[in-house]
Amino acid sequence: MTFYMFLVTIHVFSAILGMGPGFFMIHLLKKARNMTELKHAYRLRNSLHIFVMIGGTLLLLSGLAMGFLNPKLFQSGWYIVSLTLFLIALSFGPLLLSPKSKPIKKFVLEYEGEEIPDEYYIMEKKLVAVERFENTLFLIIIALMILKPF
Repeated sequence: MTFYMFLVTIHVFSAILGMGPGFFMIHLLKKARNMTELKHAYRLRNSLHIFVMIGGTLLLLSGLAMGFLNPKLFQSGWYIVSLTLFLIALSFGPLLLSPKSKPIKKFVLEYEGEEIPDEYYIMEKKLVAVERFENTLFLIIIALMILKPF
């Protein structure tokens, strides 16, 4: 196995490790029927987020390393668009997701009672909209990587 193929293998496994849980995290919260379940769902979500961060970091590093080993990739439209979309999606974390999720996490941790209040659903709806858009970007990236259309 060449070093380049090793990087491709790391890249594919990183996509599974990082993106798989990311697609699942939205649905995890939807299943909660009371605050106890919702708090547990957020704990699980935080655990899954570690895999997303590790996988995402490995994706970026292995993708860039493949580009440096094969500089023609930097001339391929699909590679440049994929990399650009990935960097945009990465910026969602600190710029969009964190500011929307921190107040929700605080609210959930501090809320007394078992019924999930409407206030939570209002905040969560805004967060999920951003997460769905981000997941759409990741699906486009995956399609570009597979199809290499240009």
